Amino acid sequence: MGPVVAEIEVEATREAAFELISDLGRRPSFTDQFLTGFHLTRIDARGVGAGARFRVKAPLRSPWEDSTIVELREPNRIEERGLGGRVNRIPNHTVWETEPSKAGMILIRVTHWTEPTNPVDKLVESLSFGAHFQRKGWQRVVKRLRDVLEGGVPTGDRIAVAGGNRYTTGIP
Repeated sequence: MGPVVAEIEVEATREAAFELISDLGRRPSFTDQFLTGFHLTRIDARGVGAGARFRVKAPLRSPWEDSTIVELREPNRIEERGLGGRVNRIPNHTVWETEPSKAGMILIRVTHWTEPTNPVDKLVESLSFGAHFQRKGWQRVVKRLRDVLEGGVPTGDRIAVAGGNRYTTGIP
């Protein structure tokens, strides 16, 4: 399915947007209405290798997906790859891009697509209206991201790995 593209202009710096988007521990602050059950797959929620698992909210089915940051080009590109769907066999890709726009604003664009190879997975995606609901979901995500970056919505607490040591330098 896809690619599904959502974009929005934001009055913020590219660096601030990049920092927020690339920190998976803060990701639920702007995706929780569309991506639920969000949890980290490693203690460090930032940088290449940081990953998360979540459920994509959809009317006919809500598949689990995981996503791992595979490339960072500060301050303009974050690329994620993962697997999802039935028995985690559908590859998915997400690319976040920030670029300068008019009047001191920035343009944030997210592109998401899946690549089902199994005929059953292709059929299920087509019957579940996946592209339509993904498009609506990602549009809501970028609007919420704009609200967070422009200060209209509090970011809330960062999520962390359950049982993970909060202290990286040892016990205080």
